[in-house]
Amino acid sequence: MSILLLLYLDIMIAIGFYLYVRNNKRLIGFQLGMNICVAMGGMVALFMGVLLIQQFPFHFTWITIISTLVGMVAGAFYGILFDYQTFVTGLTNGVVIGLMSPMIGTIIDMPIVFNWFIHGFFILLLFTIIISIKRA
Repeated sequence: MSILLLLYLDIMIAIGFYLYVRNNKRLIGFQLGMNICVAMGGMVALFMGVLLIQQFPFHFTWITIISTLVGMVAGAFYGILFDYQTFVTGLTNGVVIGLMSPMIGTIIDMPIVFNWFIHGFFILLLFTIIISIKRA
């Protein structure tokens, strides 16, 4: 149950950050936009694959499909804010990470430690992107 709550929280943070980026997109150049769509598409796909495979360990095929589609959509939505190249980059990065994240989720030995690690990395990534947007 706590894994689904964590997944819900991650999705809400990603949506909130999307709205923040959309409101500040006039400050963001195409290089920073490319980094944002790659980072967010990849992290959303990583969270979706790892957390769902921990919650439902015997549904590998469906979780792979879901995490790939969600990562693809997240990367595409972040990428379409900037230009077509960024859209394609976010889309493909979401697909690649979405395909690999359930594999990562199945082999981890300490899931709680790994969940804390990827969420700490996600928060650090968000702060870094927000600081980069403010400096742009």
